[in-house]
Amino acid sequence: MHDNKPAFYVLPADCWDLICAQFGYGNLPVFNSALLAGSPEPIEASEPQQVRVAPLKKQLDTNQAFEKKNNFQFIAEKLLDLEWERVERGELSAGSVGIQKNRLEAHILPFFRYVAPTQVTHVDLDGFVSRLTQHQLSSTTVSQYLVLVRKLLKVAVRSGLLKEVPEFPRIKVATQPRSMLSLDEYRKLARTALKMSRSGVQAPPLKSTEGHRDRFWVAPRNMLLAPDMFWVIRFMVNAFVRPGDLRQLKNKHVTVVRGESVYLRLNLPETKKHDKPMVSMQAAVHVYESALRHAQAQGYGGPEDFVFLPAEKDRNYALAVLGFWFKWVMREAGLSTTDEMNRPRTLYCLRHTSIMFRLLYGQGIDMLTLARNARTSVQMIERFYASSLDGEMNVAMIQSRRPGKVRKA
Repeated sequence: MHDNKPAFYVLPADCWDLICAQFGYGNLPVFNSALLAGSPEPIEASEPQQVRVAPLKKQLDTNQAFEKKNNFQFIAEKLLDLEWERVERGELSAGSVGIQKNRLEAHILPFFRYVAPTQVTHVDLDGFVSRLTQHQLSSTTVSQYLVLVRKLLKVAVRSGLLKEVPEFPRIKVATQPRSMLSLDEYRKLARTALKMSRSGVQAPPLKSTEGHRDRFWVAPRNMLLAPDMFWVIRFMVNAFVRPGDLRQLKNKHVTVVRGESVYLRLNLPETKKHDKPMVSMQAAVHVYESALRHAQAQGYGGPEDFVFLPAEKDRNYALAVLGFWFKWVMREAGLSTTDEMNRPRTLYCLRHTSIMFRLLYGQGIDMLTLARNARTSVQMIERFYASSLDGEMNVAMIQSRRPGKVRKA
């Protein structure tokens, strides 16, 4: 019998006697072994029988305590407590715990609400995958959900609810290279953003369908394109940062280095377990200095002030505004918001573009240096960036030759 399947037990007669006595059913006939011997009628007790109920009460209390923790809500709360302890030790970011909490509430707890952890089998896990598939989640997201379910079941094992984690379905995660901009598209996007910020063009009204807005609410002050959009486009492509880095990038994180090479040293807060400084391209220096002068003219520019959109104190809103502006500029520039493989082109594609430009146009750069500077791994670059390279992207490098040896006279 599978360890995680429910089991049914047949109570002996004396155990039934104890249960009746515990709940005060004194008038019920008390069964004994005579019934099992073939007596057709229950035998009435001639005298009140002395029944020791203390052991049974203790057993009932134990069963109630077991059932209290034999549910996914309990082990989910226990898992989150453990994850927050990891955050306190610096092993995990608070954002990662927030993502786990969202996934628990979105699909895991609604599906497993009426399934006891002791009864989970591979059939339940297959059904959970079907639910996620019906919600049109990608194979990568489904795989991430299963990782979280596995964590829950491991907590159940440590809590004594399971002897082992059941077999999980295998999900083949398809590798999709990141969307990016070509060099011509990048130049066109930057020129369009600069032109729009100077002309004072206003964003189109928000679309709505039956009272439901398709986009988040934009404050009237942000319906005009600020020069920050032009700076963000150039900065991201020349500094390898993620959009989330823009949200928390302050002037105190930026150092202008002028020496044999001119660059920005970015000492950003830790992201995805990376905390090393990042080095920008030289073009990012001019972008930063322009943004700093503009901020200082508005009364900002201090060490604790943000580099982009410093007036916006709600940084999640500031990042959302940049995403809204990016789509707006893409449309005005006549560029598609999806690539040829129907992958969306969001603000994040500027980071992908920066890494791809180094792979395409960088001379002699190795992937390890690029990966560390971009706060990622060589495996991620090979999987999501280099996998989309082809020979025609850099014919000159394919046809290049080593310089010949100089013959001595």
